[in-house]
Amino acid sequence: MKIYVVGGAVRDELLGLSVADRDYVVVGSTPEEMTALGYKPVGKDFPVFLHPRTHEQYALARTERKTARGYRGFQVHAAPEVTLEQDLERRDLTINAMARDEAGVLIDPFGGAADLERGLLRHVSAAFVEDPVRILRVARFAARFGFAVAPETMALMRTMVENGEAGALVPERVWQEFSRGLMERDPSRMFPVLADAGFLGELLPELGLEFEQSTPATDAARILVRALACGATQGLGLAPRFALVVSVGGSLETARALSERLKVPGDCRDLALLAARHLDTIERAASLGAAALLALLEACDAFRRPERFAELLAVAECLEYAKRGRAETPYRSGAILRRALAAAAGVDAARIAAQSASGEIPAELRRARIAAIATPV
Repeated sequence: MKIYVVGGAVRDELLGLSVADRDYVVVGSTPEEMTALGYKPVGKDFPVFLHPRTHEQYALARTERKTARGYRGFQVHAAPEVTLEQDLERRDLTINAMARDEAGVLIDPFGGAADLERGLLRHVSAAFVEDPVRILRVARFAARFGFAVAPETMALMRTMVENGEAGALVPERVWQEFSRGLMERDPSRMFPVLADAGFLGELLPELGLEFEQSTPATDAARILVRALACGATQGLGLAPRFALVVSVGGSLETARALSERLKVPGDCRDLALLAARHLDTIERAASLGAAALLALLEACDAFRRPERFAELLAVAECLEYAKRGRAETPYRSGAILRRALAAAAGVDAARIAAQSASGEIPAELRRARIAAIATPV
């Protein structure tokens, strides 16, 4: 039995990045031997075990054979005779198909280290086409590292889209990779890669995003690239970054359609819908009176969900920057609405309730909040 560190840990170490998690491949062993050594089996589709002390993942070396369309259409073979090189060959990209043995020696049968130096995302073998989620993974790694896609790999990705294999992806798998890509260092780099592969129109058909040689070719694409750059600079979370993508479409119908088709989590869906409903009004905050500002705060549920309202204002700010090519400092609408929220929230609701008849409390509270918003600073 031999044990190797594989995949992302080796790649990130060569890039000089911190390594949080390590995955291991075990060659020459069996499930029975692993269990006898105290490893806990956790794999359902293939033999994966947790180390008895560190709880790191150890997988038996395996090969895969395509048997049907879609990402589940694989037959897995894990046996003592499967070699490390065979296990590495089934992986997606050369930069993810490296290993280190227990003495620290690098094992790189497919030239991953050289591709790291060149800043190149290149597939390991022709079996790349068998898993359509790899189209999204390549785009995600482009967003993470800023690497180019090898021409031969892009050609395979186009083939996967043209033959309909990418259409077999289930929404949950698409969202898993797409959402991770949105949280990378430069998420906008995903989109020209997907466009070059011919998959962007299938993934986000409502948005009208077009790129030519990685350059935005439509207003929507230009706004998206700038908005996501702003979101990454501000360190925004997943929900506001998704809202930025959806807001390029500019309609509530687009927000609903994308959220439903991609099966996005509730927090991402809700912020995207909130943005679709209220961004236009937020942009006009400077022209609104105190009553209208309060109505907007209430419509956005800002009193009960101030953290989400702050995310909404961040989305509005990034879109304002993206559309104008510059941002106000501070963002004027955001400053107005934050001040209005603080003033209205500072009204003593308990005192008003104690001094008013029960049926008059809502109206009295509203009048007090409007007065607080209208009071000059």
